[in-house]
Amino acid sequence: MRDTTRARALSALQGLALGDALGMPTQSMSRERIFADHGTLRGLVAAGPHQQIAAGMPAGSITDDTEQAVLLARLLIDGRGTVRSSVFAAELLAWERTMESRGSLDLLGPSTRAALQRLQDGMPPEEAGRFGATNGAAMRITPVGIAVPVEPLSGFVDAVVSVSALTHNTGIGIASAAAVGAAVSAGVDGADTPEALDVAVAAAREGARRGHWVAGGDIAARLEWAIPYLLGLAPREQDDALSEVIGTSVAAQESVVAALALVAVTVAGSEPAHPDPDAAWDTLCRAAALGGDTDTIAAMTGAVLGATGAAAWPRTALETVRRVNALDLEPLVDGLLELRRRHG
Repeated sequence: MRDTTRARALSALQGLALGDALGMPTQSMSRERIFADHGTLRGLVAAGPHQQIAAGMPAGSITDDTEQAVLLARLLIDGRGTVRSSVFAAELLAWERTMESRGSLDLLGPSTRAALQRLQDGMPPEEAGRFGATNGAAMRITPVGIAVPVEPLSGFVDAVVSVSALTHNTGIGIASAAAVGAAVSAGVDGADTPEALDVAVAAAREGARRGHWVAGGDIAARLEWAIPYLLGLAPREQDDALSEVIGTSVAAQESVVAALALVAVTVAGSEPAHPDPDAAWDTLCRAAALGGDTDTIAAMTGAVLGATGAAAWPRTALETVRRVNALDLEPLVDGLLELRRRHG
């Protein structure tokens, strides 16, 4: 069981990084422009001529999704499961300065940047993130899913709040992070993909009760609608629905719902004990071609598919991402699982 737990935890972080790298060259572009620049995506490619945020980046490069997840994982391990708001804020600002020094435009997202500015202006930490309803908390929550058991659910959502409220202290922001994190945590504990998605909906419902209210679609309700809606469409119609109906923007109620709906489609019709491992890679390539916030959608999709045992990630792609980014995920996984064991 320990071997399975570690394998799933590692696969979650690997899936996050692979999805992120696949979406790097396509982020913030339209589906039409992505196809014109890259054709049908089958694997890792370099940034193309119309990629402005990640201009010039080589194939396999990760973006803010993986980098901030790694940052959070290190803070959790160093803090023995606790991350102080002041430390998190300082580390996020330092990360952005490093990105700027590289000439990258892949910087802090809108909710995170605004919250940190409010914090610098003297607003209390619990108020700084009161308008954050984008997907920044959800994109970096995978380490919490590895470090904290999903049961009891209220305690798990407390852990999500503790690392999300600084920048995304809204019902939508917390619910979206809780959904992704809970799916990962359930998977690490052995749940298959459909079971983990059920837990994600429950966590989203609990998370929506936390934080400040902002207008927007309820994450749990949208998941309960979007997953059967997408499953009911022919495959050729699903990408249109993801892009045009569910949505692929940075808004959490679009991109997080799209990612988890893609997870559901990946394993639909397969035996829970014998998912098609190639389907997971195909899904990440598909997510990277949807248009919009492709790197984040593919990263979240990859994290959940990896955690739920639905993926066998290609070794060549893993090696490319590891080498290009000097990325060593195994020590982080071991440190996060040690925190999980302490929960007993």
